[in-house]
Amino acid sequence: MIEAQNAASLWARAQGVLPGGVNSPVRSFRGVGGEPFFAREGRGAYLTAESGQHYLDYVMGYGPLILGHAHPDVVKAVATQAERGLSYGTPTRAEVDLAERIRTAIPALEMMRMVNSGTEATMSALRIARGATGRKRVVKFTGSYHGHHDSLLIRAGSGAATLGVPDSAGVPAEIAALTITLPYNDIEALRFVFTQYGAEIAAVIAEPVAGNMGTVPPVPGFLETIRELTRMHGALWVSDEVMTGFRVTYGSVAASRGLDPDLITLAKVIGAGMPVGAYGGKREYMEMVAPLGPVYQAGTFSGNPVAMAAGLAQLDVVSKPDFYDTLTERTRTLAEGLLERARRHHIEASVNQAGAMMTLFFRAEAPRNFDEVVDSNQERYRRYFHGMLERGIFMPPSPFETAFPSWMHGDQEIEKTLQAADAVFGQL
Repeated sequence: MIEAQNAASLWARAQGVLPGGVNSPVRSFRGVGGEPFFAREGRGAYLTAESGQHYLDYVMGYGPLILGHAHPDVVKAVATQAERGLSYGTPTRAEVDLAERIRTAIPALEMMRMVNSGTEATMSALRIARGATGRKRVVKFTGSYHGHHDSLLIRAGSGAATLGVPDSAGVPAEIAALTITLPYNDIEALRFVFTQYGAEIAAVIAEPVAGNMGTVPPVPGFLETIRELTRMHGALWVSDEVMTGFRVTYGSVAASRGLDPDLITLAKVIGAGMPVGAYGGKREYMEMVAPLGPVYQAGTFSGNPVAMAAGLAQLDVVSKPDFYDTLTERTRTLAEGLLERARRHHIEASVNQAGAMMTLFFRAEAPRNFDEVVDSNQERYRRYFHGMLERGIFMPPSPFETAFPSWMHGDQEIEKTLQAADAVFGQL
């Protein structure tokens, strides 16, 4: 009882010092009602809240914890480095080791720069694209969230969509006008835009599998058309793999399909839960970055040794044979199980899955773009989320987010999830 009272007072305290009580809007439950819980610790597939309640976690830090919470190899690597120091302000061997490890997995990343977040990575990649081409316009896709910098916070998905704020105040209209927003998976719209603005477009930035409107895979030919048109018109393709990199497959989704992006952005899994991002690509573009070239980007904590140690430890584990095949199959079991139980209760539902990413949508057909995601039954998702939470299953609070099973979500955890879902569907 004391723990529950302390947790309630913590929420009141948080609202007094943090906007909305949170440090990122996606952590708020405003879109689904209720108050968020405060995590005390995570072990394996489970979170323990300040109230003492245990939750089977499918948020997993929104993607980076592919090995689960507090994996012993990652914890050991972090502790060992922390004893040697937290930050130096000079280069370290770990920066080089991690960059070489990533390049081995993604040869298209001929050179790269470590940063501290996915937002920094995408912002820097677009700066290179504009510097390399001398152009201003950028093409993005509705519902894809590429970070909160001004150029791309234009009708974003994820937390912004959940809160009903598709555009952000504080973004000048002049900057917003330089961003062309198209429906994801709309090949004809993309071709039309290039016929109109091809000579002005610096870059197309796209997730090879959208994850910030829920999981939405590309339709056949969509990514190939991005590659074709950017090459034809002298623009760069930035493959934003902040979420998909090393989560869907070992390396880059776009590069693994032989599509050869000009620039690739990474984060999430390469940091194992620490604040890490990276951007890189063809040497001719990366050599434009300071101190070699005129495109400026810097960061005191970029390449932080503790974060590098965590990333190296995680990539050591996920590089083992059959890791991704096994995790993908477990995710498929979960996805198909949720769909079967929804249909058992005559609930209209569909599922999209890509590797260890999946989203349950309350609509008959799996969505292919943001408008179709919005068309799903969001009120039903709200009730589903709270029903699962009451049964100790922490699904993403937003219907515009992706669920992330980890290596620690074994048969027992999946069965527990499906049993809870069966009970919740029976009440929907």
